[in-house]
Amino acid sequence: MNVLFIDWPCFGKSDAISALKEMGYQIILFGHEDYQERISPNFDKAFDEAVNAQKFRFCFSFNYYPVVSEGCRRNELPYVSLVYDSPHVPLYSYTMIYPTNHVFLFDRQEYLKLRNMGIPTVYYSPLPVNASAIDQCAKGIFDRKKCTCDISFVGSLYNEDHNLYDRLADVNDYTRGYLNAVIEAQLKIYGYNFLEEVLTGDILAELLRVCPYANDQYGVETPEYIYANYFLGRKITSLERIRLLTAIGKRFPRQLKLFTINQKFQIPNVQNMGTANYDTEMLPVFANSKINLNITLKSIQSGIPLRAMDIMGAGGFLLTNFQADFLDYFVPDEDFVYFNDLDDLLDKIEYYLSHSKERQEIARNGRQKVKEHHSFKKCFEHILSIAHIDTE
Repeated sequence: MNVLFIDWPCFGKSDAISALKEMGYQIILFGHEDYQERISPNFDKAFDEAVNAQKFRFCFSFNYYPVVSEGCRRNELPYVSLVYDSPHVPLYSYTMIYPTNHVFLFDRQEYLKLRNMGIPTVYYSPLPVNASAIDQCAKGIFDRKKCTCDISFVGSLYNEDHNLYDRLADVNDYTRGYLNAVIEAQLKIYGYNFLEEVLTGDILAELLRVCPYANDQYGVETPEYIYANYFLGRKITSLERIRLLTAIGKRFPRQLKLFTINQKFQIPNVQNMGTANYDTEMLPVFANSKINLNITLKSIQSGIPLRAMDIMGAGGFLLTNFQADFLDYFVPDEDFVYFNDLDDLLDKIEYYLSHSKERQEIARNGRQKVKEHHSFKKCFEHILSIAHIDTE
C-alpha cells in the first residue's frame, strides 16, 4: 500500500515515515515549490502525474494545503492532514468541505469552531511524539554547559523587528486605548480566548482603515480572525512571556535560561542563550532542565502545544499555563503541573526546585504516558481508523 507523502521542511517527517513503514505502508515523497499556493496549474500537473503513475491508498501532509486538497478531490484520493500550526489560515479555504478530506486539529476549540460552521471533514487529535527517539537524542553528545538548566524556556518572544502589531501604530486614540484594554484583559485570563469576539463595529473599521485585510475568493477567513490571531495574539504572547520571564529572573536570578531567536534581547538576571538547535540542542535542554516552562501562543485556545508534548516525551518536568486539552489525557500534579497566574508560577517554581524527588516522579509519569499513548504509530492508527483507511 502506497502513501503519497507531501514533502516539505516539516517537523516530524522522519518519525511519521518510520511509523507508516512500520504499519506496512510504502512511502512516496512528493515535493513541489507551490505546495502552499491556493491555486497552481504547475502543481496540479505534477500532482496528477504522480498520482496516475501508481496506485495510492491515501495522501498525507503535516498541515493542510488547499492545492493538495484540490488534487486529491480531482483524483478521488483520500487526503489525511495533521495540523500542528496555529493559526493556520488554509483551514478557512473553501476546499475544506471536500469529502476526500480528513483534517486533524490538535486544538479542540478550533476543531469545534469549524465543526459548528458545518465543516464535517475536521477531527480532533493531540500531536504525536517519538519518545524513544527523543530519549536517544537527549542522551547523545551535546553541550552540557549550555543545555543543563535549573529553569528553561524555549520559544520565540515575538518581539523581533517588523512584527504585525506595529502596523497598527496609526490607529486613532480611542482604538489604541481599546486595544490596550483588550490586551491587558486577555493577559489575565487563561483557558479562554475572546479576541475575535471584541473586534467589532468601529474598532474593526479602524483596523481595516489602518491595515486593510480582505480574504481572496478562495477562502472565508475573516478580518477578525486575522487581527485577533496574527496581530493581537502574538503581541499578547510577547508581553506575557516577557513579563513572566522578567518576574522569574527577579526572584530566581541567573537560574533561568532563555532559548530564543532574538539573541540581542536582554531580560535582567536571565541568560539569553540564543536559539536551541532542534536536532542537537532542544531535546537535551528539555531532558536536562529541572523545570521546563511552556507559555502557550494565544492563538492556541485549548490545545496541547507541540513544545509541551516534546518536553514530556524527553522526560522533562513540564510547568505550563492552563490548557483545557491537557485534562483529556494527563493528570495535573501527576504527569505535569500548570500555573494559574504569576504568583502561582513563581511559587511552583520555588517548590519544585526544592522537591527533586516529586519533580522527577512527575517527569517520569508524563514521559511514560506520552510514550504509551501518543506515539506516531498510535496517532496514525487513530486518525486512519477515523478516516476509514485500513491499517493492516
